[in-house]
Amino acid sequence: MRAAGFVLFCAAAFSQQQVNVAPVTELHVMAPMRDGTKLSIYLFLPPGKGPWPVLYEQRYSNVTVPSSRGNYAALAMKGYVVAAENFRGAQQSEGVYTGYRALGWGEQQDGYDTVEWLARQPWSNGKVGTFGGSQAGYAQNFLAVTQPPHLVAQYMTDTGQSLFHLGYRRGGTTRRMAFDEARDPRDAVNLNLMMFRHPVYDDYWRLEDTTLHFDRMNVPCFTLGSWYDFMNTGSIESFAGRQHQGGPQSRGRQHLLIGPWLHGSSYRHTGPVGDLVYPANSIFPVWEHMGRWFDHYLKGISNGVEREPAVRYYVMGAVGEGENGAPGNVWREGADWPPAARETAYYFEGASSGTAGRLVDEPQGPPVTTYHSDPAHPAPIPGRAFPGARDARAFDQYPDVRTFTTGVLKQPVEWTGKVRAELYVSSTAPDADFIARVTDVYPDGRSILIIDGIRRARFRDSWEREVFMKPGEIYRIAFDVGYLSQIFNRGHRIRISVGSTGAPFYDPNPQTGEPLTYERPVRTQAATLTLHHQGTHASRILAPVVHAARR
Repeated sequence: MRAAGFVLFCAAAFSQQQVNVAPVTELHVMAPMRDGTKLSIYLFLPPGKGPWPVLYEQRYSNVTVPSSRGNYAALAMKGYVVAAENFRGAQQSEGVYTGYRALGWGEQQDGYDTVEWLARQPWSNGKVGTFGGSQAGYAQNFLAVTQPPHLVAQYMTDTGQSLFHLGYRRGGTTRRMAFDEARDPRDAVNLNLMMFRHPVYDDYWRLEDTTLHFDRMNVPCFTLGSWYDFMNTGSIESFAGRQHQGGPQSRGRQHLLIGPWLHGSSYRHTGPVGDLVYPANSIFPVWEHMGRWFDHYLKGISNGVEREPAVRYYVMGAVGEGENGAPGNVWREGADWPPAARETAYYFEGASSGTAGRLVDEPQGPPVTTYHSDPAHPAPIPGRAFPGARDARAFDQYPDVRTFTTGVLKQPVEWTGKVRAELYVSSTAPDADFIARVTDVYPDGRSILIIDGIRRARFRDSWEREVFMKPGEIYRIAFDVGYLSQIFNRGHRIRISVGSTGAPFYDPNPQTGEPLTYERPVRTQAATLTLHHQGTHASRILAPVVHAARR
């Protein structure tokens, strides 16, 4: 490895022209969907005479903030009409807000209808590309499944596929969503209530799972992901699904790039990423590269962008004072993901409150580790955004969390690929969540969070049904912790932290086994949880070890 549906087409009413993004012309339109609902679109037209190709973004957040308008205008100056649309029921768009449910392959296909409407306008040459990240990344996967004839190429950042597995739910845990973007606050309440009426993965959730339809995605796409983002799973698996299972215009025409960034925009500027500062080579010129991508696919310019390596990823290394010459902090290229690695087991050696456990090559020492879990007094994981690249000692040192740490590394160790957890547990309560976190422990004691994963015990065997635990019985809880590419430097240590609460990032599990509701639970149950360490019940982490740690 080298370093189809019916669409209603009619004229839209244009609002008064705006002049504060000159020489770009800004227009506001209300575009009709097949059911007569009109969605709000802000258009940015380049100077001169068209027709031009169109770049289209769908999102629920406000598209008129100055930073967004500036980016849209800059794209328009490259010779594109930029169309920024809000989901139905969000901001100025008409209709009932239902999140992503109106974007896909159901009765409402707002993305399909908008692409075909854009393609028919007099300023359009009929070629449409889509862009955007997070909410707009999800939207692009939904759109791709519907196959609008005039969709030519896509460019996604920090994306996802299934709202049950990596959105409104994660690892079976619930996430109460504010949905502040809804025009009518009652829509937000109703959407939350509906989701809680569907506690398991059923037909309701299948309408929001694009992994079931990779074979219907049929356009080239560039996907950009961030290591310090639990949604990098979505970015990586979008690439893989389209690259290997997509239609003929999709297979073999996907590109993936992953860097040492937080969810959002840290890939395009210098400065801290959490508590860390990476070298200048970590910056990626996303707007410039996106221009080249669409210049090729929408304008036919031969600029070689389609011949770039299919996969590029940043191998993270130690940074900061005393880390000069640390291996890592370099880009690598490959034909596919993941690169070759040896899945290696790291076993847990017993820990207790105030006494750290060890991460070892072979199971040994005390047979169990016990800890407490009380949803009324959860361990701290602040905020609702993944706190990657930050010191996690506040979580590690919480009395109800257990840590397992290697000895000081005598040589650098590289993990590149997917990390998995295999826990053997017993509980005094019928349900619990299990959180596993991977951190890089610096010589000064900082425990820098890289990835974490979670699994609700009731979903240990299946997403389609809930099965609760019985006191005294041992259960296997296996789940993906996440993807990473990290070289742990000589003198550092590798740590796995295990707990069962982490609020407010994770909504606490009441642990009673009762049906969950949108309202906060009235009754909760504290529990004693046991991690088992020996024989066929040896809890462990499975890591993708690359032995030749490169500089």
